[in-house]
Parts: sequence; structure tokens; C-alpha cells
Amino acid sequence: MRRKRFKILYNILRYTKADRIFLSYLVFVFLDAALIWVLEPTIATYSNALWYCYAVISTAGFGDVTVTAFMPKILSVALTAYSLLVMAIVTGVVVNFYTQMIEVKNKETLSAFLDKLEQLPNLSKEECREFSEQVKKFRAARK
Repeated sequence: MRRKRFKILYNILRYTKADRIFLSYLVFVFLDAALIWVLEPTIATYSNALWYCYAVISTAGFGDVTVTAFMPKILSVALTAYSLLVMAIVTGVVVNFYTQMIEVKNKETLSAFLDKLEQLPNLSKEECREFSEQVKKFRAARK
């Protein structure tokens, strides 16, 4: 079942192009950090620029690293906007994933019930009782 979940998630990411969006987002973050490092005189190292980008992305705004030049401020705004867009897309993809997982589970359950119904004349009394209990549990879970 776990393998099936990953396959569905991968297919959703591929179908929605979210995998490309996420990869381009990561590239943007690293490039943005590099540009901020080069353009901002108060940021001495690339790791500080990455830390600053993390603070911008997470909206935590730690304040230990700040930018003062105009262009790094514009890059920070662009990073914030891009981050919000990517988070919205990721949220949509995850919700879609779980919705499809529920649909798959329901289809498998219904398919198993239909298979047993087709074999009903061939089932023993014990198997009929078990099947009846499964139907009752299924109904209770759907209420």
C-alpha cells in the first residue's frame, strides 16, 4: 500500500508539474541567496545569505541578518511572493493526493465487496457471516 501511495503522489507531482515548480523554486532560492550575498554589503558569507533567505521564506524574520540595499530588498520581496505561490501549490497537491488515496481505498473496498457478492452462492455459512460483519463495519465507517 505504501508503494502505491508513493506512486500516486509521484504521478500527481508529475501530472501537475509540481515537481518542476519545486525544483525551480530551489534553484531560485540558491540564486537569490547568491545575488543577495553579492549585492548586500552587510552579508559577509553565502551561508549568511542562505540563512537570511530562510528567515524570509519562513516569515520568521529573526533579525540577526538584514538587508539595507534596494536590490536585495526587491529580491526578498520576490522570494516571499514565490514562496507563497509554491506553498499554495504544494498544499493543493497534498490535498489532491489524500483525496485520491481515499478514492482508491473506497474503490478497493467496494471491489472486494462486489467480488464476494458475485461468489455469494458459493460461500459457506461462516464466510457469509464474516461478509455480513464486514458490510456492517463498512456501513458504520461511512456514517
